[in-house]
Amino acid sequence: MEAKFQIFLILLAVLAGTALLARRFNVAPAILLLLTGIVLAFVPGMPSLELAPELVLLVVLPPLIYSASVAMSWREFKSNLRPIILLAVGCVIFTAFAVAAATHYLIGLPWSVGFLLGAIVAPPDVVAPLAIARKLGMPRRILVVLEGEGLANDATALILYRFAVMAISTGMFSLPKAAGAFLVIVVAEVLFGAAVGWLSLRMRHRARDPQVEITLSLIAPYVAYWIPEHFGGSGVIATVACGLYMSWNGPLLISSATRLQGIFFWDLVIYLIEGLLFLLTGFQMRSLYEKSKAFPLDDILSVTALVAVIIIVARFAWVFPATYLPRLMSKRTRERDPAPSWRTVFVIAFTGVRGAVSLAAALALPFALPNGDGFPYRDLILFVAFGVIFITLVGLGLGLPPVVRWLGVAQAGRDEHIAEHESEIAARREALGAALKSLDAITDDRELSDEVVKLLRARHEIRANQLPDSLDPDAHDVTAAGTALTRELIATERKFIHALLRDGKITDETRRRIERDLDLEEASLSNREYRRIPL
Repeated sequence: MEAKFQIFLILLAVLAGTALLARRFNVAPAILLLLTGIVLAFVPGMPSLELAPELVLLVVLPPLIYSASVAMSWREFKSNLRPIILLAVGCVIFTAFAVAAATHYLIGLPWSVGFLLGAIVAPPDVVAPLAIARKLGMPRRILVVLEGEGLANDATALILYRFAVMAISTGMFSLPKAAGAFLVIVVAEVLFGAAVGWLSLRMRHRARDPQVEITLSLIAPYVAYWIPEHFGGSGVIATVACGLYMSWNGPLLISSATRLQGIFFWDLVIYLIEGLLFLLTGFQMRSLYEKSKAFPLDDILSVTALVAVIIIVARFAWVFPATYLPRLMSKRTRERDPAPSWRTVFVIAFTGVRGAVSLAAALALPFALPNGDGFPYRDLILFVAFGVIFITLVGLGLGLPPVVRWLGVAQAGRDEHIAEHESEIAARREALGAALKSLDAITDDRELSDEVVKLLRARHEIRANQLPDSLDPDAHDVTAAGTALTRELIATERKFIHALLRDGKITDETRRRIERDLDLEEASLSNREYRRIPL
Protein backbone atom coordinates (compact mmCIF):
# COMPACT_ATOMS: atom_id res chain seq x y z
CA MET A 1 0.00 0.00 0.00
CA GLU A 2 2.83 2.41 0.85
CA ALA A 3 4.54 1.71 -2.48
CA LYS A 4 1.29 2.38 -4.38
CA PHE A 5 0.80 5.65 -2.53
CA GLN A 6 4.37 6.69 -3.37
CA ILE A 7 3.72 5.96 -7.05
CA PHE A 8 0.53 8.03 -6.84
CA LEU A 9 2.49 10.97 -5.40
CA ILE A 10 5.08 10.61 -8.17
CA LEU A 11 2.33 10.69 -10.78
CA LEU A 12 0.88 13.85 -9.23
CA ALA A 13 4.31 15.50 -9.32
CA VAL A 14 4.77 14.46 -12.96
CA LEU A 15 1.30 15.78 -13.75
CA ALA A 16 2.06 19.19 -12.25
CA GLY A 17 5.48 19.42 -13.93
CA THR A 18 4.15 18.38 -17.32
CA ALA A 19 1.33 20.92 -17.09
CA LEU A 20 3.88 23.68 -16.47
CA LEU A 21 5.94 22.53 -19.47
CA ALA A 22 2.83 22.42 -21.64
CA ARG A 23 2.01 26.00 -20.69
CA ARG A 24 5.60 27.11 -21.32
CA PHE A 25 5.75 25.54 -24.81
CA ASN A 26 2.08 26.28 -25.63
CA VAL A 27 1.25 22.61 -26.26
CA ALA A 28 -1.90 20.78 -25.21
CA PRO A 29 -1.20 19.11 -21.82
CA ALA A 30 -2.82 15.85 -22.98
CA ILE A 31 -0.16 15.41 -25.68
CA LEU A 32 2.77 15.92 -23.31
CA LEU A 33 1.15 13.73 -20.64
CA LEU A 34 0.73 10.86 -23.11
CA LEU A 35 4.33 11.17 -24.30
CA THR A 36 5.59 11.49 -20.72
CA GLY A 37 3.69 8.37 -19.72
CA ILE A 38 5.26 6.43 -22.60
CA VAL A 39 8.76 7.56 -21.60
CA LEU A 40 8.24 6.79 -17.89
CA ALA A 41 6.85 3.35 -18.71
CA PHE A 42 10.28 2.28 -19.99
CA VAL A 43 12.33 3.81 -17.17
CA PRO A 44 14.31 0.99 -15.49
CA GLY A 45 12.79 0.06 -12.16
CA MET A 46 9.46 1.73 -12.88
CA PRO A 47 6.66 -0.69 -11.98
CA SER A 48 4.13 -1.60 -14.62
CA LEU A 49 0.89 0.35 -14.23
CA GLU A 50 -2.10 -1.34 -15.82
CA LEU A 51 -5.07 0.87 -16.66
CA ALA A 52 -8.08 -1.06 -15.35
CA PRO A 53 -10.98 -0.67 -17.81
CA GLU A 54 -13.47 -0.60 -14.92
CA LEU A 55 -11.59 2.41 -13.53
CA VAL A 56 -12.20 4.38 -16.73
CA LEU A 57 -15.68 3.21 -17.66
CA LEU A 58 -17.23 3.10 -14.18
CA VAL A 59 -15.21 5.53 -12.04
CA VAL A 60 -13.56 8.14 -14.27
CA LEU A 61 -16.05 8.57 -17.11
CA PRO A 62 -19.15 9.62 -15.07
CA PRO A 63 -17.66 12.76 -13.45
CA LEU A 64 -15.97 13.79 -16.71
CA ILE A 65 -19.23 13.58 -18.64
CA TYR A 66 -21.27 15.19 -15.86
CA SER A 67 -18.88 18.11 -15.42
CA ALA A 68 -18.81 18.83 -19.15
CA SER A 69 -22.62 18.57 -19.33
CA VAL A 70 -23.10 21.02 -16.46
CA ALA A 71 -20.70 23.45 -18.17
CA MET A 72 -22.62 23.06 -21.43
CA SER A 73 -25.45 25.50 -22.18
CA TRP A 74 -28.74 23.63 -22.63
CA ARG A 75 -29.98 26.34 -25.00
CA GLU A 76 -26.88 26.06 -27.20
CA PHE A 77 -26.99 22.27 -27.03
CA LYS A 78 -30.64 22.28 -28.13
CA SER A 79 -30.07 24.79 -30.93
CA ASN A 80 -27.21 22.65 -32.29
CA LEU A 81 -28.91 19.32 -31.69
CA ARG A 82 -29.02 18.35 -35.39
CA PRO A 83 -25.25 18.60 -36.05
CA ILE A 84 -24.50 17.07 -32.65
CA ILE A 85 -26.69 14.02 -33.35
CA LEU A 86 -25.32 13.69 -36.87
CA LEU A 87 -21.80 13.54 -35.42
CA ALA A 88 -22.42 11.68 -32.17
CA VAL A 89 -24.64 9.01 -33.73
CA GLY A 90 -24.31 9.13 -37.50
CA CYS A 91 -20.57 9.70 -37.76
CA VAL A 92 -19.77 7.06 -35.12
CA ILE A 93 -21.88 4.40 -36.88
CA PHE A 94 -20.51 5.40 -40.30
CA THR A 95 -16.91 5.23 -39.01
CA ALA A 96 -17.49 1.84 -37.38
CA PHE A 97 -18.84 0.42 -40.66
CA ALA A 98 -15.99 1.99 -42.64
CA VAL A 99 -13.39 0.39 -40.35
CA ALA A 100 -15.22 -2.95 -40.52
CA ALA A 101 -15.34 -2.89 -44.33
CA ALA A 102 -11.70 -1.81 -44.72
CA THR A 103 -10.31 -4.38 -42.30
CA HIS A 104 -12.50 -7.13 -43.75
CA TYR A 105 -11.64 -6.61 -47.42
CA LEU A 106 -8.02 -5.43 -47.05
CA ILE A 107 -6.83 -7.49 -44.07
CA GLY A 108 -9.29 -10.35 -43.87
CA LEU A 109 -10.74 -9.72 -40.41
CA PRO A 110 -14.21 -11.17 -39.80
CA TRP A 111 -17.01 -8.63 -40.13
CA SER A 112 -17.91 -8.89 -36.44
CA VAL A 113 -14.32 -8.28 -35.31
CA GLY A 114 -13.90 -5.38 -37.73
CA PHE A 115 -17.13 -3.82 -36.52
CA LEU A 116 -15.99 -4.24 -32.90
CA LEU A 117 -12.69 -2.53 -33.71
CA GLY A 118 -14.60 0.24 -35.47
CA ALA A 119 -16.88 0.78 -32.46
CA ILE A 120 -13.83 1.09 -30.21
CA VAL A 121 -11.93 3.66 -32.28
CA ALA A 122 -14.94 5.57 -33.68
CA PRO A 123 -15.72 8.09 -30.88
CA PRO A 124 -13.47 11.19 -30.70
CA ASP A 125 -12.31 12.35 -27.29
CA VAL A 126 -13.95 15.37 -25.63
CA VAL A 127 -11.02 16.55 -23.49
CA ALA A 128 -7.91 17.14 -25.60
CA PRO A 129 -9.40 18.73 -28.76
CA LEU A 130 -11.60 21.09 -26.74
CA ALA A 131 -8.64 22.26 -24.68
CA ILE A 132 -6.78 23.08 -27.89
CA ALA A 133 -9.83 24.65 -29.54
CA ARG A 134 -10.55 26.94 -26.58
CA LYS A 135 -6.93 28.07 -26.46
CA LEU A 136 -7.09 28.95 -30.16
CA GLY A 137 -10.16 31.14 -29.60
CA MET A 138 -12.37 29.40 -32.16
CA PRO A 139 -16.02 30.45 -32.67
CA ARG A 140 -18.45 29.44 -29.99
CA ARG A 141 -20.55 27.23 -32.24
CA ILE A 142 -17.58 25.04 -33.16
CA LEU A 143 -16.87 24.53 -29.47
CA VAL A 144 -20.52 23.72 -28.72
CA VAL A 145 -20.76 21.17 -31.55
CA LEU A 146 -17.48 19.49 -30.61
CA GLU A 147 -18.37 19.39 -26.92
CA GLY A 148 -21.87 18.11 -27.60
CA GLU A 149 -20.47 15.42 -29.88
CA GLY A 150 -17.89 14.42 -27.30
CA LEU A 151 -20.57 14.08 -24.63
CA ALA A 152 -22.90 11.85 -26.63
CA ASN A 153 -20.67 9.86 -28.98
CA ASP A 154 -19.32 7.61 -26.20
CA ALA A 155 -22.87 6.36 -25.63
CA THR A 156 -23.28 5.40 -29.29
CA ALA A 157 -19.87 3.73 -29.40
CA LEU A 158 -20.33 1.78 -26.15
CA ILE A 159 -23.75 0.51 -27.24
CA LEU A 160 -22.31 -0.62 -30.59
CA TYR A 161 -19.41 -2.14 -28.67
CA ARG A 162 -21.75 -4.27 -26.56
CA PHE A 163 -23.71 -5.42 -29.61
CA ALA A 164 -20.45 -6.41 -31.34
CA VAL A 165 -19.09 -8.30 -28.31
CA MET A 166 -22.42 -10.12 -28.00
CA ALA A 167 -22.38 -11.02 -31.70
CA ILE A 168 -18.83 -12.42 -31.43
CA SER A 169 -19.58 -14.31 -28.21
CA THR A 170 -22.90 -15.84 -29.29
CA GLY A 171 -22.59 -15.76 -33.07
CA MET A 172 -26.02 -14.13 -33.30
CA PHE A 173 -26.93 -10.56 -34.32
CA SER A 174 -30.19 -8.97 -35.47
CA LEU A 175 -30.05 -5.46 -36.89
CA PRO A 176 -33.76 -4.65 -36.29
CA LYS A 177 -33.53 -5.82 -32.67
CA ALA A 178 -30.30 -3.86 -32.16
CA ALA A 179 -31.86 -0.68 -33.62
CA GLY A 180 -34.95 -1.07 -31.44
CA ALA A 181 -32.84 -1.67 -28.36
CA PHE A 182 -30.76 1.42 -29.20
CA LEU A 183 -33.86 3.65 -29.36
CA VAL A 184 -35.23 2.24 -26.10
CA ILE A 185 -31.90 2.84 -24.35
CA VAL A 186 -31.72 6.44 -25.57
CA VAL A 187 -35.27 7.37 -24.50
CA ALA A 188 -35.05 5.56 -21.16
CA GLU A 189 -31.71 7.09 -20.28
CA VAL A 190 -32.80 10.63 -21.14
CA LEU A 191 -35.82 10.29 -18.84
CA PHE A 192 -33.83 8.63 -16.08
CA GLY A 193 -31.01 11.18 -16.23
CA ALA A 194 -33.45 14.09 -16.04
CA ALA A 195 -35.14 12.41 -13.05
CA VAL A 196 -31.79 12.01 -11.27
CA GLY A 197 -31.00 15.67 -11.96
CA TRP A 198 -34.39 16.77 -10.62
CA LEU A 199 -34.02 14.69 -7.45
CA SER A 200 -30.42 15.76 -6.85
CA LEU A 201 -31.25 19.43 -7.29
CA ARG A 202 -34.17 19.25 -4.84
CA MET A 203 -32.06 17.44 -2.25
CA ARG A 204 -29.28 20.00 -2.60
CA HIS A 205 -31.75 22.88 -2.30
CA ARG A 206 -33.13 21.42 0.92
CA ALA A 207 -29.70 20.71 2.37
CA ARG A 208 -28.52 24.37 2.25
CA ASP A 209 -25.03 23.30 3.27
CA PRO A 210 -22.13 23.66 0.79
CA GLN A 211 -20.30 20.52 1.94
CA VAL A 212 -23.44 18.38 1.75
CA GLU A 213 -24.46 19.87 -1.60
CA ILE A 214 -21.03 19.28 -3.16
CA THR A 215 -21.09 15.69 -1.87
CA LEU A 216 -24.51 15.20 -3.49
CA SER A 217 -23.19 16.70 -6.72
CA LEU A 218 -20.41 14.09 -6.70
CA ILE A 219 -22.89 11.26 -6.16
CA ALA A 220 -25.29 12.35 -8.92
CA PRO A 221 -23.19 11.33 -11.97
CA TYR A 222 -22.53 7.87 -10.56
CA VAL A 223 -26.23 7.26 -9.85
CA ALA A 224 -27.10 8.46 -13.35
CA TYR A 225 -24.39 6.30 -14.93
CA TRP A 226 -24.24 3.09 -12.90
CA ILE A 227 -27.92 2.14 -12.81
CA PRO A 228 -28.53 2.24 -16.61
CA GLU A 229 -25.14 0.59 -17.17
CA HIS A 230 -26.13 -2.22 -14.78
CA PHE A 231 -29.29 -2.91 -16.81
CA GLY A 232 -27.48 -3.07 -20.15
CA GLY A 233 -27.47 0.56 -21.22
CA SER A 234 -24.47 2.82 -21.65
CA GLY A 235 -25.05 5.22 -18.75
CA VAL A 236 -23.51 8.05 -20.79
CA ILE A 237 -26.78 9.48 -22.12
CA ALA A 238 -28.34 9.47 -18.65
CA THR A 239 -25.31 11.30 -17.23
CA VAL A 240 -25.45 13.88 -20.01
CA ALA A 241 -29.18 14.41 -19.43
CA CYS A 242 -28.56 14.80 -15.70
CA GLY A 243 -25.81 17.37 -16.25
CA LEU A 244 -27.83 19.38 -18.78
CA TYR A 245 -30.80 19.44 -16.39
CA MET A 246 -28.56 20.78 -13.64
CA SER A 247 -27.06 23.35 -16.01
CA TRP A 248 -30.47 24.77 -16.96
CA ASN A 249 -32.29 24.57 -13.60
CA GLY A 250 -29.48 24.88 -11.07
CA PRO A 251 -28.60 28.61 -11.06
CA LEU A 252 -31.69 29.70 -9.12
CA LEU A 253 -31.65 26.79 -6.65
CA ILE A 254 -27.94 26.52 -5.76
CA SER A 255 -26.57 28.97 -3.21
CA SER A 256 -23.66 31.29 -3.96
CA ALA A 257 -21.45 29.67 -1.29
CA THR A 258 -22.02 26.23 -2.83
CA ARG A 259 -21.37 27.55 -6.32
CA LEU A 260 -18.07 29.20 -5.35
CA GLN A 261 -16.78 26.15 -3.49
CA GLY A 262 -18.20 23.72 -6.04
CA ILE A 263 -16.45 25.40 -8.96
CA PHE A 264 -13.08 25.05 -7.23
CA PHE A 265 -13.81 21.45 -6.18
CA TRP A 266 -14.90 20.28 -9.62
CA ASP A 267 -12.10 22.13 -11.42
CA LEU A 268 -9.54 20.33 -9.26
CA VAL A 269 -11.24 16.93 -9.61
CA ILE A 270 -11.47 17.16 -13.41
CA TYR A 271 -7.90 18.48 -13.68
CA LEU A 272 -6.55 15.49 -11.73
CA ILE A 273 -8.74 12.93 -13.51
CA GLU A 274 -7.92 14.14 -17.01
CA GLY A 275 -4.20 14.47 -16.32
CA LEU A 276 -3.80 11.08 -14.66
CA LEU A 277 -5.92 9.44 -17.36
CA PHE A 278 -3.67 10.56 -20.22
CA LEU A 279 -0.56 9.81 -18.15
CA LEU A 280 -1.73 6.26 -17.40
CA THR A 281 -2.72 5.80 -21.04
CA GLY A 282 0.90 6.40 -21.96
CA PHE A 283 2.00 3.85 -19.36
CA GLN A 284 0.10 1.13 -21.24
CA MET A 285 2.76 1.22 -23.96
CA ARG A 286 5.02 -0.97 -21.85
CA SER A 287 2.61 -3.89 -21.48
CA LEU A 288 1.55 -3.55 -25.11
CA TYR A 289 5.18 -3.65 -26.18
CA GLU A 290 5.69 -6.89 -24.27
CA LYS A 291 2.64 -8.46 -25.92
CA SER A 292 3.63 -7.21 -29.37
CA LYS A 293 6.66 -9.54 -29.45
CA ALA A 294 4.30 -12.36 -30.35
CA PHE A 295 3.20 -10.52 -33.51
CA PRO A 296 5.10 -9.36 -36.59
CA LEU A 297 5.81 -5.65 -36.09
CA ASP A 298 5.03 -4.87 -39.74
CA ASP A 299 1.54 -6.33 -39.40
CA ILE A 300 0.79 -4.26 -36.28
CA LEU A 301 2.03 -1.03 -37.83
CA SER A 302 0.24 -1.59 -41.14
CA VAL A 303 -3.11 -2.37 -39.48
CA THR A 304 -2.76 0.62 -37.13
CA ALA A 305 -1.87 2.97 -39.99
CA LEU A 306 -4.77 1.66 -42.09
CA VAL A 307 -7.33 2.12 -39.31
CA ALA A 308 -5.98 5.60 -38.47
CA VAL A 309 -6.29 6.69 -42.09
CA ILE A 310 -9.79 5.19 -42.37
CA ILE A 311 -11.17 7.00 -39.30
CA ILE A 312 -9.69 10.34 -40.40
CA VAL A 313 -10.97 10.01 -43.97
CA ALA A 314 -14.35 8.68 -42.81
CA ARG A 315 -14.87 11.75 -40.60
CA PHE A 316 -14.25 14.10 -43.53
CA ALA A 317 -16.45 11.94 -45.77
CA TRP A 318 -19.28 12.22 -43.25
CA VAL A 319 -18.97 15.79 -41.94
CA PHE A 320 -19.13 17.68 -45.25
CA PRO A 321 -22.24 15.92 -46.69
CA ALA A 322 -23.92 15.93 -43.24
CA THR A 323 -23.42 19.71 -43.10
CA TYR A 324 -24.58 20.70 -46.58
CA LEU A 325 -27.03 17.99 -47.73
CA PRO A 326 -29.77 18.79 -45.15
CA ARG A 327 -29.68 22.44 -46.26
CA LEU A 328 -29.85 21.49 -49.93
CA MET A 329 -32.79 19.18 -49.29
CA SER A 330 -34.76 21.47 -46.96
CA LYS A 331 -35.49 25.14 -47.63
CA ARG A 332 -36.70 25.54 -44.04
CA THR A 333 -33.40 24.27 -42.65
CA ARG A 334 -31.50 26.50 -45.06
CA GLU A 335 -33.42 29.60 -43.97
CA ARG A 336 -33.30 28.82 -40.26
CA ASP A 337 -29.64 27.84 -40.23
CA PRO A 338 -27.58 29.12 -43.20
CA ALA A 339 -24.69 26.95 -44.34
CA PRO A 340 -21.43 27.61 -42.50
CA SER A 341 -18.16 28.32 -44.23
CA TRP A 342 -16.24 25.33 -45.53
CA ARG A 343 -13.40 26.43 -43.26
CA THR A 344 -15.57 25.89 -40.19
CA VAL A 345 -16.64 22.47 -41.46
CA PHE A 346 -13.01 21.54 -42.19
CA VAL A 347 -11.96 22.38 -38.62
CA ILE A 348 -14.75 20.22 -37.18
CA ALA A 349 -13.78 17.36 -39.49
CA PHE A 350 -10.09 17.74 -38.60
CA THR A 351 -10.79 17.61 -34.85
CA GLY A 352 -11.14 13.87 -34.49
CA VAL A 353 -8.74 13.04 -31.66
CA ARG A 354 -9.30 9.69 -29.93
CA GLY A 355 -8.83 9.29 -26.18
CA ALA A 356 -8.68 6.94 -23.22
CA VAL A 357 -12.26 5.70 -23.57
CA SER A 358 -11.25 3.82 -26.73
CA LEU A 359 -8.35 2.17 -24.90
CA ALA A 360 -10.53 1.33 -21.90
CA ALA A 361 -13.10 -0.32 -24.16
CA ALA A 362 -10.34 -2.40 -25.79
CA LEU A 363 -8.92 -3.38 -22.39
CA ALA A 364 -12.40 -4.41 -21.22
CA LEU A 365 -12.69 -7.10 -23.90
CA PRO A 366 -13.08 -10.58 -22.37
CA PHE A 367 -10.09 -12.89 -22.60
CA ALA A 368 -12.18 -15.89 -23.64
CA LEU A 369 -15.47 -16.73 -25.32
CA PRO A 370 -18.23 -18.65 -23.48
CA ASN A 371 -17.05 -21.90 -25.13
CA GLY A 372 -13.56 -21.46 -23.68
CA ASP A 373 -11.80 -20.32 -26.84
CA GLY A 374 -9.69 -17.18 -26.68
CA PHE A 375 -11.37 -13.95 -27.74
CA PRO A 376 -10.43 -13.49 -31.41
CA TYR A 377 -7.84 -10.80 -32.26
CA ARG A 378 -7.98 -9.32 -28.73
CA ASP A 379 -4.31 -8.27 -28.59
CA LEU A 380 -4.40 -6.86 -32.11
CA ILE A 381 -7.40 -4.71 -31.17
CA LEU A 382 -5.46 -3.43 -28.15
CA PHE A 383 -2.44 -2.46 -30.26
CA VAL A 384 -4.55 -0.73 -32.87
CA ALA A 385 -6.60 1.20 -30.28
CA PHE A 386 -3.46 2.55 -28.60
CA GLY A 387 -1.83 3.33 -31.93
CA VAL A 388 -4.87 5.26 -33.15
CA ILE A 389 -4.96 7.27 -29.91
CA PHE A 390 -1.27 8.10 -30.30
CA ILE A 391 -1.50 9.04 -33.99
CA THR A 392 -4.61 11.20 -33.65
CA LEU A 393 -3.68 12.87 -30.35
CA VAL A 394 -0.13 13.76 -31.33
CA GLY A 395 -0.65 14.18 -35.08
CA LEU A 396 -4.02 15.94 -35.20
CA GLY A 397 -3.47 17.64 -31.85
CA LEU A 398 -0.24 19.28 -32.98
CA GLY A 399 -1.64 19.94 -36.45
CA LEU A 400 -4.82 21.69 -35.33
CA PRO A 401 -3.25 25.08 -34.37
CA PRO A 402 -1.52 25.63 -37.75
CA VAL A 403 -4.65 24.46 -39.58
CA VAL A 404 -6.79 26.96 -37.66
CA ARG A 405 -4.31 29.75 -38.36
CA TRP A 406 -4.10 28.79 -42.04
CA LEU A 407 -7.88 28.82 -42.43
CA GLY A 408 -8.30 32.07 -40.48
CA VAL A 409 -11.08 30.59 -38.33
CA ALA A 410 -9.75 32.22 -35.16
CA GLN A 411 -10.55 35.71 -36.50
CA ALA A 412 -14.27 34.87 -36.46
CA GLY A 413 -13.81 33.69 -32.89
CA ARG A 414 -12.17 36.99 -31.92
CA ASP A 415 -15.00 39.00 -33.49
CA GLU A 416 -17.50 36.83 -31.65
CA HIS A 417 -15.56 37.31 -28.41
CA ILE A 418 -15.78 41.11 -28.77
CA ALA A 419 -19.53 40.97 -29.38
CA GLU A 420 -19.98 38.62 -26.44
CA HIS A 421 -18.16 40.97 -24.06
CA GLU A 422 -20.12 43.96 -25.29
CA SER A 423 -23.39 42.13 -24.65
CA GLU A 424 -22.04 41.14 -21.22
CA ILE A 425 -21.36 44.77 -20.33
CA ALA A 426 -24.86 45.72 -21.47
CA ALA A 427 -26.39 42.87 -19.46
CA ARG A 428 -24.50 43.93 -16.32
CA ARG A 429 -25.71 47.53 -16.72
CA GLU A 430 -29.30 46.42 -17.29
CA ALA A 431 -29.15 44.12 -14.25
CA LEU A 432 -27.87 46.99 -12.09
CA GLY A 433 -30.65 49.18 -13.44
CA ALA A 434 -33.27 46.54 -12.58
CA ALA A 435 -31.85 46.24 -9.06
CA LEU A 436 -31.93 50.04 -8.66
CA LYS A 437 -35.61 50.14 -9.71
CA SER A 438 -36.29 47.39 -7.19
CA LEU A 439 -34.55 49.49 -4.53
CA ASP A 440 -36.81 52.44 -5.38
CA ALA A 441 -39.90 50.24 -5.04
CA ILE A 442 -38.68 48.81 -1.73
CA THR A 443 -37.95 52.32 -0.44
CA ASP A 444 -41.51 53.41 -1.25
CA ASP A 445 -43.04 50.36 0.48
CA ARG A 446 -40.84 50.20 3.57
CA GLU A 447 -39.52 52.66 6.07
CA LEU A 448 -35.77 52.68 5.45
CA SER A 449 -33.27 55.13 6.90
CA ASP A 450 -31.52 57.52 4.55
CA GLU A 451 -28.16 55.99 5.53
CA VAL A 452 -29.21 52.53 4.38
CA VAL A 453 -30.56 53.82 1.07
CA LYS A 454 -27.43 55.92 0.44
CA LEU A 455 -25.22 52.93 1.20
CA LEU A 456 -27.09 50.69 -1.25
CA ARG A 457 -27.11 53.36 -3.96
CA ALA A 458 -23.38 53.90 -3.47
CA ARG A 459 -22.83 50.16 -3.93
CA HIS A 460 -24.61 50.24 -7.27
CA GLU A 461 -22.75 53.33 -8.40
CA ILE A 462 -19.40 51.74 -7.57
CA ARG A 463 -20.27 48.58 -9.48
CA ALA A 464 -21.55 50.58 -12.46
CA ASN A 465 -18.36 52.67 -12.55
CA GLN A 466 -16.25 49.50 -12.65
CA LEU A 467 -17.77 48.52 -15.99
CA PRO A 468 -15.81 49.69 -19.05
CA ASP A 469 -17.61 51.90 -21.54
CA SER A 470 -16.31 49.93 -24.51
CA LEU A 471 -13.84 47.29 -25.60
CA ASP A 472 -11.55 49.49 -27.68
CA PRO A 473 -7.80 49.15 -26.96
CA ASP A 474 -7.57 52.46 -25.07
CA ALA A 475 -10.45 51.55 -22.76
CA HIS A 476 -8.86 48.15 -22.22
CA ASP A 477 -5.53 49.74 -21.26
CA VAL A 478 -7.23 51.97 -18.67
CA THR A 479 -9.16 49.02 -17.22
CA ALA A 480 -6.04 46.84 -17.12
CA ALA A 481 -4.04 49.57 -15.37
CA GLY A 482 -6.78 50.03 -12.78
CA THR A 483 -7.00 46.28 -12.21
CA ALA A 484 -3.24 45.94 -11.75
CA LEU A 485 -3.18 48.84 -9.29
CA THR A 486 -6.08 47.36 -7.33
CA ARG A 487 -4.18 44.07 -7.04
CA GLU A 488 -1.19 45.95 -5.61
CA LEU A 489 -3.40 47.67 -3.06
CA ILE A 490 -4.96 44.35 -2.05
CA ALA A 491 -1.47 42.89 -1.61
CA THR A 492 -0.55 45.85 0.62
CA GLU A 493 -3.64 45.22 2.75
CA ARG A 494 -2.69 41.54 3.10
CA LYS A 495 0.82 42.41 4.29
CA PHE A 496 -0.53 44.92 6.80
CA ILE A 497 -3.10 42.45 8.18
CA HIS A 498 -0.37 39.81 8.52
CA ALA A 499 1.79 42.32 10.42
CA LEU A 500 -1.10 43.01 12.79
CA LEU A 501 -1.45 39.27 13.36
CA ARG A 502 2.27 38.87 14.14
CA ASP A 503 2.09 41.78 16.61
CA GLY A 504 -0.84 40.19 18.39
CA LYS A 505 -3.28 43.01 17.62
CA ILE A 506 -5.80 40.73 15.87
CA THR A 507 -6.68 37.05 16.18
CA ASP A 508 -6.36 34.38 13.50
CA GLU A 509 -10.14 34.30 13.12
CA THR A 510 -10.18 38.03 12.42
CA ARG A 511 -7.36 37.64 9.90
CA ARG A 512 -9.22 34.85 8.09
CA ARG A 513 -12.43 36.90 7.81
CA ILE A 514 -10.56 39.91 6.40
CA GLU A 515 -8.51 37.68 4.12
CA ARG A 516 -11.66 36.03 2.74
CA ASP A 517 -13.08 39.44 1.80
CA LEU A 518 -9.83 40.33 0.07
CA ASP A 519 -9.81 36.97 -1.74
CA LEU A 520 -13.35 37.50 -2.98
CA GLU A 521 -12.50 41.00 -4.16
CA GLU A 522 -9.45 39.72 -6.05
CA ALA A 523 -11.49 36.88 -7.55
CA SER A 524 -14.05 39.47 -8.65
CA LEU A 525 -11.24 41.39 -10.36
CA SER A 526 -10.21 38.25 -12.26
CA ASN A 527 -13.80 37.68 -13.30
CA ARG A 528 -14.18 41.23 -14.58
CA GLU A 529 -10.77 41.44 -16.19
CA TYR A 530 -11.15 41.84 -19.94
CA ARG A 531 -8.39 40.26 -21.94
CA ARG A 532 -7.09 42.38 -24.80
CA ILE A 533 -8.36 40.96 -28.06
CA PRO A 534 -6.07 41.10 -31.14
CA LEU A 535 -7.88 43.10 -33.80
